[in-house]
Amino acid sequence: MTNLVTYTRSGPISRIVMDDGKVNVMSIDMLEALHAAFDEAERDKTVVVLTGRGKTFSAGFDLKVLASGSAHEIYTMLKAGGELALRVLSFPTPVVVACNGHAYPMGAFLILAADLRLAAQGPHKIGLNEVAIGITVPQFGIEVARQRLTPAYFSRTVMTGEMFAPPEAVTAGFFDRIVPATELDATADQAAEALSRINLSAHAATKLRARGPTIQAMRAAIDTDITLEYAEERVASRTAHT
Repeated sequence: MTNLVTYTRSGPISRIVMDDGKVNVMSIDMLEALHAAFDEAERDKTVVVLTGRGKTFSAGFDLKVLASGSAHEIYTMLKAGGELALRVLSFPTPVVVACNGHAYPMGAFLILAADLRLAAQGPHKIGLNEVAIGITVPQFGIEVARQRLTPAYFSRTVMTGEMFAPPEAVTAGFFDRIVPATELDATADQAAEALSRINLSAHAATKLRARGPTIQAMRAAIDTDITLEYAEERVASRTAHT
């Protein structure tokens, strides 16, 4: 792994930790490192615990790339993000998220795609804030949110960009439960250990059945909406307004 992501294995459990020294922005390099870590977990056939270091799980996509990156950089980042969310949603072994702090898109998309979602107690904000900062929510993100959030919160989250503290984020459907921050890692490891004892073949097959429509919708969205032509249009629009 790179210094952005570490991958460690202990028996049937793998731990993937994001740490860019700041707020774990989903840059191209971070996304590539996460894909590489999930490659290892898939080869090892382990249950995955995904977490971050610091006060932020992830601040989401790299806004510098969206604001000033080339069309190729924008395309590469969005494509890698969409593919990672889809990969987590359909991963053949269970994925446990241990959310250590704030989670903005693209980090929130990964939370919504995971199988078990734990949040640390604290003054954190979780959600999809794109419309609040002038960005249209990507279709793949809408689809992964639709399959986990309650209908009322889905509308509030996607349409208004409202962010939520952990207790309300549980009510909305972002998380399954909250644990004290000091117990987050141990609780995630215990949950992963329990999940390692289920029948993983049955888990993988059932996951594909249960999430089939969402997987298909996300696949179509990534292939149709995230194109180099779309990225070029973003750059052209950005240039026209400068």
